[in-house]
Amino acid sequence: MRSLNRLKWLHAFEATARHGSFTGAAEELGVTPAAVGQLVRALEEWVGRPLFERTRSGKSRMTLVASAQEALQDITLGLDSLEAGLNKLRGRQARAAIVLTASQVLLMNWLMERLSRFAEQHESIDLRLDVTEKLMDVEHEAADIGIRCGPGDWPGLSKTWLMDEEAILVCSPRLLAENIAPTADWLCQQKLITDDTPHPGANFPGWKKILTTLGACTDNLSGLHINSTSAVILAALTGRGIAVVRRALVAQLIATGQLRQLFAEQAWPLSWSYFIVTSPHARQRSEVKIFHDWLVEDVARHSEK
Repeated sequence: MRSLNRLKWLHAFEATARHGSFTGAAEELGVTPAAVGQLVRALEEWVGRPLFERTRSGKSRMTLVASAQEALQDITLGLDSLEAGLNKLRGRQARAAIVLTASQVLLMNWLMERLSRFAEQHESIDLRLDVTEKLMDVEHEAADIGIRCGPGDWPGLSKTWLMDEEAILVCSPRLLAENIAPTADWLCQQKLITDDTPHPGANFPGWKKILTTLGACTDNLSGLHINSTSAVILAALTGRGIAVVRRALVAQLIATGQLRQLFAEQAWPLSWSYFIVTSPHARQRSEVKIFHDWLVEDVARHSEK
């Protein structure tokens, strides 16, 4: 005989495992942390052993014990099936939905056009966007899939390489017309925009390295410092100076003539690449796999053009 109480236990257990705390689970379920804790403890008493390792500090104060990992996968799939069944009882097939997380600058300058193409080809799958730099949402399964540029060392997450990245120089056509070639002397006279956004381990080039490579003077390295990649691109668009940026973030702006790439024969490869990241459970869902495979193919197809 099935017990509704046990269903409540499982719901609280699954949410706590994703969020790493009773508080996060309570916000999702619309109850108090104490109520979630009571449900989880009731399940632990029924099972006969603790299901979480509890700590007093850290971003995840409750960590699922290893022996419960496999059971969690089955429970999560079961709750997903229940949700689908409830929607069918309402007289319609539930629309699949994917929560996608990406940084604002990547979304605006690279991803949005691709999302439009995906939506045209897959009308039955809804996309919901979580604009953030953090991977925590994917780790805790609040987001299904993420697009990130980095070293690729994200423990506990599945990752698929999309493409490598490099840094290039760009400026507004206001500063240099398309038919005029930039020179090292000209570059020395321009205001240099520095992106102070951290790129740990990316080998992101500084202006001294760039100017030396191009044979330009390095006496005057003053300019505009900005700690936001989006603002760096905006400053370049408005003619504030010369910027060094990741190619993928400005490729569309270059193609439309809003930015001009300088010294096009020279680029600085980064040790960061773009990856699709998912949790092991999310990757099992058919709609997530559809989007994952589509994006890999779309990036490969357009990189060949």
